[in-house]
Amino acid sequence: MRLLFILLAFAFIPVFAQAQMPQILDLKQQGEVRDAWLKERMETVLPDIMRRSEIDMWILISKEYNEDAVLKTMLPSNWLAARRTTMLIIYDDGDKLETLACARYDVGEVFTKAWDKDKQPDQWARLAEIIKERNPKKIAVNRSEHFGLADGLSSFHYDKLVKSIEAKYKERLVDGTTLAIGWLETRTKNEMIVYQQVCRIAHEIIAEGLSDKVIQPGITSTQDVVWWYRERIRELGLKAWFHPTVDVQRHDPDSKEHLRNFSRRPDQEIIQPGDLIHMDLGITYLGLNTDTQENAYVLKPGETEPPQYLQDAFKKGLAVMDILTAEFKTGRTGNEMLANALKKGKAAGFEPTIYSHPIGYHGHGAGPTIGLWDQQGGVPHKGDYPLYPNTAYSIELNTLVKIPEWNKDIRMMMEEDAFFDGEKVWYIDGRQKELFLIPRQKGKMGQ
Repeated sequence: MRLLFILLAFAFIPVFAQAQMPQILDLKQQGEVRDAWLKERMETVLPDIMRRSEIDMWILISKEYNEDAVLKTMLPSNWLAARRTTMLIIYDDGDKLETLACARYDVGEVFTKAWDKDKQPDQWARLAEIIKERNPKKIAVNRSEHFGLADGLSSFHYDKLVKSIEAKYKERLVDGTTLAIGWLETRTKNEMIVYQQVCRIAHEIIAEGLSDKVIQPGITSTQDVVWWYRERIRELGLKAWFHPTVDVQRHDPDSKEHLRNFSRRPDQEIIQPGDLIHMDLGITYLGLNTDTQENAYVLKPGETEPPQYLQDAFKKGLAVMDILTAEFKTGRTGNEMLANALKKGKAAGFEPTIYSHPIGYHGHGAGPTIGLWDQQGGVPHKGDYPLYPNTAYSIELNTLVKIPEWNKDIRMMMEEDAFFDGEKVWYIDGRQKELFLIPRQKGKMGQ
């Protein structure tokens, strides 16, 4: 664990003070951090989740290159995929967890080899022996009707498992959804120290792209900026977990961007003075994801700040975010938070659409869904999942604002990553508080 804290300290040393881009660890350092996190999570996160779910055995099985989403988060950093048929068994004897690999070798430093092929040639028979030796009351497997991240056990492996174990243990097989979601959604203190840095890197990339370093009004297209983001993320040794979006809204009666259905990407436009630019970007670093939408205004000649009506529209978006985060209460479902926030937002005179989601190991992560852009009446099943402490969310929404000066409505689209500690919500690396300006004006940076 001492190594982990050393690496975390290095993570906060900037590479170039002028650019303010935080240091990105090399692959070896990243691997050491992630392996330390995994050991810590097995000791601190998983026992609580298994006991909360009242499950004493959890079995995860995957073939190479067809990994269960949960199992993949439990592999050591130098395993880029499962090997052959990888079987992981977690057993809670009521005192401590036993973590076993029904394999020819240890799986990292967490899962201990529990199969000697010379003594038992059949891997599945050995798995059955492990189950019988421990006699669990409930055996969770990753099968889920409604949560894709908890549905990683293939049909072949489920059928094979059922055929391999004794009849009494077949009756003890249960859906492992609560375990899978609980494991994926829960963040530790050490993860959150670094998550701030992950979000800061994303913010720096975004700010760089929404500047005249990248954008020359009258020449640069929205797709130019999209691909600049892709290249910049790759240049930093990071990954984009989705293709970025850049779009504009403007004082133009023929521009219908505010009416665009989110099922299609925006059209390419040449960025012009007076444009309100919106972007959406997500990176992956140290196994954690970001999802951020921020906004910029392109100054017209003679302007030093955005028109007041756009500043006011931006503040309305911030107010709707505040209304939503005030609804975060332990045990409250995503659908309850959605309904309450929409009701209060509309009562305050706003026209919000809310589609916030968990984030962490995955961009659209495990946990309660808080609306979808096309399901504002609630989301069955995923929206019925309750809120737990120590979980992270992308606070994603838009607010429809009438702009008389443009004789049209605009959508103020926003998204920032936040953490719920059980009592309050805080933005992991802050949030954009005013529009970025292109070109920058002294003291006007957008955050």
